[in-house]
Amino acid sequence: MELLAQTESELTTFERRESEVRSYCRGFPTLFTKASGYTLQNAEGKTYLDFFAGAGALNYGHNHPALKKRLIQYIQEDGIAHSLDMATAAKKELLEAFEDVILKPRRMDYKVMFPGPTGTNAVEAALKLARKVTGRQTVVSFTNGFHGMTLGALSVTGNGFKRGGAGVPLTHAVSMPFDGYFGQDVNTLDYLDRYLADGGSGMELPAAVIVETVQGEGGLNAASDEWLRGLEAICRGYGILLIVDDIQVGCGRTGAFFSFESAGIRPDIVTLSKSIGGYGLPLALTLMKPELDCWSPGEHNGTFRGNNLAFVTAAAALRQFWSDGAFEKATARKSERIRSFLAGLIDRYPQLGGKLRGRGMIQGIACEEAELASDICKEAFARGVIMETSGPSDEVFKLLPPLIMDDDGFREGFSRIEEAVAAAVRKRKGAVKS
Repeated sequence: MELLAQTESELTTFERRESEVRSYCRGFPTLFTKASGYTLQNAEGKTYLDFFAGAGALNYGHNHPALKKRLIQYIQEDGIAHSLDMATAAKKELLEAFEDVILKPRRMDYKVMFPGPTGTNAVEAALKLARKVTGRQTVVSFTNGFHGMTLGALSVTGNGFKRGGAGVPLTHAVSMPFDGYFGQDVNTLDYLDRYLADGGSGMELPAAVIVETVQGEGGLNAASDEWLRGLEAICRGYGILLIVDDIQVGCGRTGAFFSFESAGIRPDIVTLSKSIGGYGLPLALTLMKPELDCWSPGEHNGTFRGNNLAFVTAAAALRQFWSDGAFEKATARKSERIRSFLAGLIDRYPQLGGKLRGRGMIQGIACEEAELASDICKEAFARGVIMETSGPSDEVFKLLPPLIMDDDGFREGFSRIEEAVAAAVRKRKGAVKS
C-alpha cells in the first residue's frame, strides 16, 4: 500500500498539469527514470522488461553503448545540432551510410528527402509528392491501416476513433479491403482491380496506393508476398504510384531492413521513421525514385528536418547493424522463437480463442474477447513487462521487443507473459461465473 501511494504521489504532477490526451502513461502508471538495452527502471528501482520498444522506435534498444558513445563524442566536439536543411558533416555521413549499407547492396536507387522528423510528416510528404507527380488527387488506402495523426495521414487511416479527432471531413482517399479482410479464400485485389477497371464504380483514377506490409496498429494483419506482388502489378498496370509505409515495420522489424524485401517489389515511395534514428531521436525519411523528385526548393520543409543528432546515431546504427547479414539472420531466429511461444500459448490457453498475427519481431495474439487482450497487458505490467494492444478493438496483445533482446530477456519475458495470460484468463473465467 505504501508503494502504491508513493507511485500515485509521483504521478500527480502529470494528472494536474498534462493534457487529458496522454495515453501510454495511463497504461503504464509509474515514473520511469532509467533505461538500458531491453529494460527500464522506475523511481522505486523496479526493473521492467520492454516488449514495446517505443512503439517500434527502439529496435536497437535503449541507450545502445556504441550509439551512445558516438552521440556523446559528437556533442562534445560541438557538432551541429540544428541546421534546417543545410549541408552538414552529419547529414553527409548519414546519406553515405544509407547509400553504401542499404541501397547499393539491394540495388535500389532512391532519392532521400528529410521532412519534419516524424512518421506522419513523412507520410504527408509522400502523399503531396504523389499528387504533384500525377496531377491526381485520390489516394487508395486499406482497411485497418494507420499512417499518422495529421490530416492527410488521417485521411488514409482506417481507425474510426483516430479519424474522429480530425474535426473536419477527411477527403481525397478511398479505403479498400486489406489482404485477408474477407477471409483467406477471398483475394481482395480482385475487388480493387474491379473498381479501377469499371468506369461506373465512382472511383477516380488514384494518384497512389499507400500500404503497410504488416499493420502495426491495425491488428498485426500481415500481407502475403503474393498479395504485395499483385498490388504492385495493379499499380503498374494503371499508372498508380505505390507507397509503402515502413515507419513501424521497417529497419529490420520483420527481418530484412525493408519489410517488403521478401516480396521482391520496388515501391515508388517509401516512408521511414521511428527506428531509422537508431537511438530513439526524432528522424523521418521519405524515399522516392529519382524520376519522381520534382519538388521545388522549399516546397515541403520544416524547422527540425535538420536533426543532426539523429543523423549521427542513424548512420552509426546502419554501420553497426547492417554492414553484413548477421543481424538479419539473428532477427529471423528470434522471430521464430516468438512465433513458437505464441503458438504454444494458443494451444495451452484455448480460453483465448487466439489467432496468431504478425510477422518477424512484431507478432501477437488476437483474442476472441477484445477485453482479454487489455487485461493481459495489465497483468504483464504488474509482473514487470511492458507490452501493448493493437487492433480496432484493442483485441490483439502484441510483442514488440527490441531486436537486440537476448536469450535471458526472452526466457524471463515469456515466463512473465505466460503468468499474465494465466492470471487474466482466471479472472475473466471467475467474472463470467459470478
